[in-house]
Parts: sequence; C-alpha cells; structure tokens
Amino acid sequence: MTATGLKDMLGREGLTPVDKAVALLLQNLTTLPLQREILPLPAALDRILALEILSPEDLPAHPRSTMDGYAVRAADTFGAAQTMPCYLEIDGEVAMGQTPEGKVQQGKCFRIATGGLLPEGSDAVVMFEHTVPVDASMLEVIKSVGSGSNIIHKGEDISKAEMALPRGHRLRPQDLGLLAGLGITEVEVYRRVKVGILSTGDELVHWSRTPEPGQIRDINGVVLAGLAGRAGAEVTDYGITPDTETAFFESVQRAVSENNIVLFSGGSSVGMRDLGERVIEKLGSPGILVHGVALKPGKPVIIGLSGQCAIFGLPGHPVSAMVCYEIFVKQALAQLSGITAAARKTPVLQARLDRNLNSAAGRLDLVRVQLLQQEDDLPLASPVLGKSGSISTLSRADGYFFIEESLQGLNKDTEVEVHLLS
Repeated sequence: MTATGLKDMLGREGLTPVDKAVALLLQNLTTLPLQREILPLPAALDRILALEILSPEDLPAHPRSTMDGYAVRAADTFGAAQTMPCYLEIDGEVAMGQTPEGKVQQGKCFRIATGGLLPEGSDAVVMFEHTVPVDASMLEVIKSVGSGSNIIHKGEDISKAEMALPRGHRLRPQDLGLLAGLGITEVEVYRRVKVGILSTGDELVHWSRTPEPGQIRDINGVVLAGLAGRAGAEVTDYGITPDTETAFFESVQRAVSENNIVLFSGGSSVGMRDLGERVIEKLGSPGILVHGVALKPGKPVIIGLSGQCAIFGLPGHPVSAMVCYEIFVKQALAQLSGITAAARKTPVLQARLDRNLNSAAGRLDLVRVQLLQQEDDLPLASPVLGKSGSISTLSRADGYFFIEESLQGLNKDTEVEVHLLS
C-alpha cells in the first residue's frame, strides 16, 4: 500500500515522504533470506561477513621486539644516560624465526631484530640508537628503558576469544591481514546480490551507437551498472526494452526470476507510468509498495516486490535515476548484502552554502554541489544547477545535501551536511 497524505505541486495526493518510503522498503526486505557461502581468504576481499569472527589465539603468541636493538632486563639500565652510561655484556643473539636459546642474566643482553622473540629473562629492548659498542662483547647503554619498552606482549594485538571482526563487516585488505595472522584460511560471507538492469524507451539506442534524429544514447544502463557493481553486486545488463507491454513484461519477468534486485529506468515517467505499474502488479504479490515520493528530483519512482526480488522503476532522466539509486536502491542493496545499518552511512562533511537557495515546501530537495576549499574555514558548497536530464551536473558534483520538506529554502552561509559522491 502506498503511503498518502502529501500533495505534489499540482495538488495530486499520494506522494510518500522519503523517510516513510525507505522504512517501508527496508521493512519488506527483512522477510527476504540472505544466502551465504564459504570462501578462501584471498577471494573474500570486499565481501560481507555473515558471522562474527572471534580470535582463535593470542596475537602475537609470544612477546616480540618492535625495534632493532638489545633485549635487556630493564632494571639493569636504570639511570643510564650519555653522561653516565651503564655497561652490559652481549651474551647471545636472537635468530629470526627461531626460539631464543639461553636466558638473559643480570648485567647481560641479547642482540635482537624487529619481530624477534623476546628471550627468557628480558623484559625490554634498548634501541640500537641508544647504545654504543665498546667491543665485540661489551655494550654501552646511554638511555634507560622501562619494563615493557619496545616490545609487544603476548595477545597485545588481539587476545584469544576477542572479537576480531563483526558480522556485516566489509572485508578490507587489512582485515584479510588480521585473519591471516590468526591462521584463519576461509570465511563465511554473504553471496553477492544479483542486480538486473533494463532500460526502456523506443527512443533509446546503445551508448556505443550514433543516434539518429529523435534518438538518444542509453546513459542510465551504464550509470546504474557502475553504481551497483561498485557496491559489490553481480550485475546483468538486459539491454533496451521496447515500449510495449508484452516485451516489457517478458523482459522484467525474466530479470526478476534471475536476480535479487531489478532496476528499470524510464518506465516510471509520463507515458510509461501506467505500464510500469501494471507490469509490477502482474508479476505477483506483494506488488507495488510505493509509487511517487516527495522528492526532487526523483518524484515518480516506483518501488515494488515480487516474490524474493525487489523491483525499482526509476525515472528516465539520468540525474533523477541516480538520485533514486542513492536514496532507495543503495539501501536495499546494502540490506540484501548483509551490511549492518551502522555501516551504510555515506561519508559526509560539513560545508557552508555559498548562495541563497529556494525550495518548494512539502518535498525533500536534493541539491548537487561542488566543494570549494577555504583557508581556515569550512569548504564552500556551490550548487550545481541544471535539469534532471543533465548528466553533466552529476559529473561535476562532489556531493549533495538535502533541503528538508518543511523548508522553503536556505540562506547563504548556512552550514549544510554534504554527502560525498565516490
């Protein structure tokens, strides 16, 4: 059921507030199962953990040196300084990759390299820079160290049974390094979300072709595939579909049967709006969740659900389509990927608006901006103005901010929160 109560600029009822549309979408997506798979560690880069990982052991398993120098008893260096050094006998050396032989006795030390196992009897490392060799067996220490100096203790990096990584975490290279250090060779992750993309319109031709008069290149297919692919989805492009109900329905039906999310653009705008509605309803329960939101640009978006597939009818204008992707599709993709709500936030920064800006009350207005750095002040947010069919406005934009439904604009120098576009 579509939320009602708001009117568009022509006085028509039925527009859904953006926050309600997002909530309704995510609420319905919670019923869909998330599939999992087990992958070897190197193949898991950028995948989403399906289970939290607890450390199976202490890391490091033994105390190690963090500097090149000498393993010592810290008490033996007490009071050492350039004007009054202490003297230690060099009694051994820690070979890399091997367990140290012997024990550091009072008044003695072992040579040790970064990463070397701390020998028994020692509790600190004196850096090479703070020593002066007297001869092959005697060392002058010119700076004292405290117990624990220049060493990493057993389990100091991470201790056994401590949470290494939470469920819903996207695995970065450094995360794979942590798991490798813990001896974890494979991980359970959520399967990639499958996204099918269709473009509709008899006027469209493939972007690689030269259009005839009256034709335009398909921009949305490339943009949406890039956005979904960058978000980790497995994308299938179903190409351009004619503006006939039979052809359109067959294409969408096939895409729905093969994907978790289907995006079609063009079918939610004037001329194709009723066709997009009919096709989604024809696909089966629960059908359309939202049709029309209080948003500029992007008002005519359709959000539906058929079986276990989310369907989005996006406006044909490229800017409107990308805006709807950012606000709705991105959320759905994150939820079906297993990404936790806390990890879904777009990077933001504070900026200052460089001009007065008008907005119509009753709708959420998304404003594209360029960011201009200022010395000793917040960056300036300079609106990139243009119609929703002008893809260059997004190409020039560094990010966007919202003017809330209750406002009729913002004044120059208002501080705004800019969501950064990657």
